[in-house]
Parts: sequence; C-alpha cells; structure tokens
Amino acid sequence: MNVQELYQLWSQDPYFNEETRQELLVIKDDAKEIEERFYRDLEFGTGGLRGILGAGTNRMNLYTVAKASAGLGKYIQSEGEEAMKRGVSISFDSRRCSPEFAEITARTLTSLGIRVYLSDELRPVPMLSYSVRYHKAFAGVMITASHNPSKYNGYKVYGEDGGQVPPEAASKILGYIEGIEDIREIKPDSLDDAKAKGLLTYWGAEVDEDYTNMLDTLVIDRQAILNQKDMSIVYTPLHGSGNKPVRRILKKVGFENVHVVPEQELPDGNFPTVETPNPENPAALSMAIELAKKVGAEMVVGTDPDSDRVGVAVRSVQDGQEVYVPFTGNQIGLMLLDYILDSKKSAGTLEANPFAVTTIVSSKLAGAICKYYGVELQEVLTGFKFIGERIKIDDEFGNKHFQFGFEESYGYLSGVNVRDKDAVVAVMLIAGMQAQSKERGESLLDRLESIYKRFGYGFEEAVSFTLEGKEGVEKISGAMKSLRAELEGTANKEEAQKLLGGVPIVAVRDYQTSKRYVFTDAGIEVEPIDLPVSNVLLYELGGDKGLDWACARPSGTEPKLKIYFGIYATTKEESKARLAETKELVSGYVKAKL
Repeated sequence: MNVQELYQLWSQDPYFNEETRQELLVIKDDAKEIEERFYRDLEFGTGGLRGILGAGTNRMNLYTVAKASAGLGKYIQSEGEEAMKRGVSISFDSRRCSPEFAEITARTLTSLGIRVYLSDELRPVPMLSYSVRYHKAFAGVMITASHNPSKYNGYKVYGEDGGQVPPEAASKILGYIEGIEDIREIKPDSLDDAKAKGLLTYWGAEVDEDYTNMLDTLVIDRQAILNQKDMSIVYTPLHGSGNKPVRRILKKVGFENVHVVPEQELPDGNFPTVETPNPENPAALSMAIELAKKVGAEMVVGTDPDSDRVGVAVRSVQDGQEVYVPFTGNQIGLMLLDYILDSKKSAGTLEANPFAVTTIVSSKLAGAICKYYGVELQEVLTGFKFIGERIKIDDEFGNKHFQFGFEESYGYLSGVNVRDKDAVVAVMLIAGMQAQSKERGESLLDRLESIYKRFGYGFEEAVSFTLEGKEGVEKISGAMKSLRAELEGTANKEEAQKLLGGVPIVAVRDYQTSKRYVFTDAGIEVEPIDLPVSNVLLYELGGDKGLDWACARPSGTEPKLKIYFGIYATTKEESKARLAETKELVSGYVKAKL
C-alpha cells in the first residue's frame, strides 16, 4: 500500500480504535504529516523499536507494538515448543502508554501460545534483564525510550542470556514482522483469555528481593560504607522507574541519610520538571542540587526513566562559593573502574584472568588503568549489547572473569547477572566510592585528579546534530555517505589531512566496510577490522600520546548524527585546548555536509 492507502485504512477500518481514527482525521489535510506517519514502518533495529508516540505505521502505538510482538512470537514459535514454554518476561517504565504497550505485548504473545511473565508494576531495564535469567525465559521485552524526550517510547527485545537480542536473532524477528502483510490478522487475547489459558503470570516482589540480594554481593569496601552510613546523598529518579530499586539497595547496604527529590519522585511520563529526563544533561539534576544545598548533601545522583543511566554531581567549594560539580560519563566510568580494580587488588580478591569492557567511543584512559592492574581491556562497538555479549562469551562460557563495563553515555555494569547497563548497581557503587573517598579524607574530584596524574590527562566530548523526520534521516545518511566517499577517494597521507578540514589524521577505521586505512608516506595500507559491521567512521588523530581520535556515527536511538572526540596530553591545559580546537574544526566540517 502507498501512503494514502495506509492512511485511509488506519483512519477508516473498524480494526483500529476510535482514538486512532480521530487522531488521524485531524491531519487529513496535512500531506506532509501524513507522509511522516506512513512513509515507512517504524524501523525494527538490532534492539527493537523506538519512535514518536502517535497513530501511523511510523509511530509507536498499540498496533505497531502488537505487530512487533507478533513477529517476535512467530520467531519464538520457530524455535520450538520448549522456547514457547520458557516464554517471555516483560517490564515497562514510566513513559506514556508504557503499561498499555506491555499489556498488548503480553496478550499478543499468549494468543500465539507463548508463556508470558509480566511485571506487576513499572520496573527498570536492569530488572527486566535480571528477570529473564530469573525465570529462565527464552526472551524479554522492555517498554522504554530510555532518556528520550516525553513524546517518544520504545520496545527493546532481549535474548535468553538477559542481553539485548543479538543481530542474527533481530534479523530473524524482523523477517517475521515484515512477513505480516495485513496488520489486521493480528488478534491479541483479552487479559481474561490469557489468564484462563494459564499463559500469563505476573512477577514482582520475589524478583525485587532476589535482585537486591544479588546487588548486595557486589559491594566494594563494605567497611567504608558502614563507617560513613550517615553520609548525605540526594537522589532523583527523574519521574522514572529507579525510585524503588535504588532506594532499596542504598538502604540494604547501609546508607541511612538518603533524600529523594519530592517533585521528581513519582512516575510521570510527561516529565514535567525537566526538558528531557536525561542525567547526561547537568540541567536535569538542577532540582536535586537545590535540595542538596538545603540538606547539606555531599553528592547528587540521578537516573533516567528506565534507570539504565546515572548522572553524578559532588559538592565543592570554588572561589568561596558552594557548587555541585557534575562528572562526564567517561569520568564516572574511569573512577569506577579504578575503584573496583584497586579495591579488589588491595583486598586480594581480584579473580584470575580478569577483563573489563568499554566501547570504541569511550575514554582511552581505560586502557592505561587496566594495564596498571594487569586486567585485559576489550573494546567493542557502541551499544551495551556488545558488552553483554562479551560477558556471555568470555565469562559465562569462557575462563575469564568480568570486572566492569562502561560506555561514555553514562552506562555502567558490575556483576554478571544483569546483561545491560544498570544504574541501580551504579548508584550503589558510586555511593560506596564516595564513602571510601571520605574515609581517605578526599573527594571524588580528588580521586579523579589522582587518576589523571597517574595515567595522563584526557578529555572527551560529543556533539550531536538533531534532524527529525524523513528529511532528517536522508540528511544523516547523506552526510555519512559523503564522509565515506571522501575516504575512499583519498590516495595518500597528504590528501588524508583534508578529510576533516585540516585535523592531522593517522588512520581511519570504517566499521561498515571492516577496513582500517593507515596513511603512510609511501601510500595507504589497509587492515581488516574484527568487529561487527556498523555505520561508523573513527578517525585516529595521533597526538603526543598517540591516542587522539574523532568519530562519526548516526545514533541508534535518536534522530541524531553524533560526533565524538577524545584528546590526551600530559597537562590538563594542553588537552583541553586541543580538544576545543579539534571539536570546532571537525564539527564545522561535518555540519557543512548536512
């Protein structure tokens, strides 16, 4: 069907509810809006769906969720009766329509004879991941759009290990989704029918308790926490799903002076107190910081709606004024990595064959830290599913022991019983790290400075260009094609210096073609890249430590083209100066292609 035929079907056929029809009638004379909603099916990527809420094939709604669930169900059926009996665990966050999307997912799956475990209230991503393993389910579904603005929602699919579904399985699910020629053939059960079949079970308190007990085993330096149990902490769940599990684990490990921002405590999918519920943005922590000033808290932590990301700010006195200084995602990751490895090494509890995992766009200082402690560092593509995959391969089925994983976008993981980023365990570890720092008479700012002094200064930033809609998708695709065409047309080292507007370039990794181009005086050497195919270009810029880099990639979760930078030097001043210069040159060069 073309755009107009799909619009007529959705706005007139009795299969679609009255709310959908009325929403579409409002735009009957808006050809551009109709095209935006119907020019394609909402893309099912390697992790699932994410899009704007609304009626249409290119929107998040009951029908597109049911279609994705039907495709997932047909895939599970193809895997056999045992997979259907093991079933699917489902959870959801605080976003608009999340409970309804979770329910339609459950009812669609039971209509296909598949067992479902449905969370009895909102619970975060890490608990969904944990519940898949707890129930020994074949798959999982999390209804969330993570940290996106309130107009978005999403649908993330998980495999039996609790990690995001791998590309091969995602491709099969997509095939079944695309095989559904008429959405009206999907006939979800009623809730009563699903229960009567014995296929729908609700889960809740028993998993809460088991998950919290598991997290408690991951405490680092328990004595420091007990000594600093009165340490004042302000926490905000930013209207999301972290409220109960975060408070539960902080209480269990011993922290007794935790203050929650009252205006942001309860779930609210409109996120009325923030522009976006993203703890990566320091502005999202502003209300928490105001409360911290009132109660004299030493630290502020905030989690996003699905509680897989965490932001942190700590109290400091600068120029005689009390301020709360936020950390970047990389800085938090480096501190936690050093905290875990140093504490384990000192206590003699660092396991044999230890390894940590980070991503190609995260801080390169992680390598120096791991080398110091004798720990293998593995680099993977952006996306926590690749970190979870390394745990499965090298820890669960290998002879190595996972210590910690992080990515620059404020995602962290300790332990092996969750396979996605976990802000609940991260808050626990950050609070414990702050307690240990107090024991030593230092702040987290002091701890970070110590890392820089030991391993060198390094600073990373990212620039995002937001381009929504069909036109935005085309511009982002065009920009990446243009950058790639310039790379392929480069014949020597001299020409390579023109690729990013004059920034010195040593080599370029094209993850889409799995090739690394090394520029020498004699010409170009091409080496293979042993990572999955991805639409990413990473430019190695050298620098005095040989670690500088810039990277261009379309976001997998938002309508953005993202440009990342990392610059490393022996002094803070030099590193920051070169970062500012590089960011200006490269950002301007890429922006001109949009």
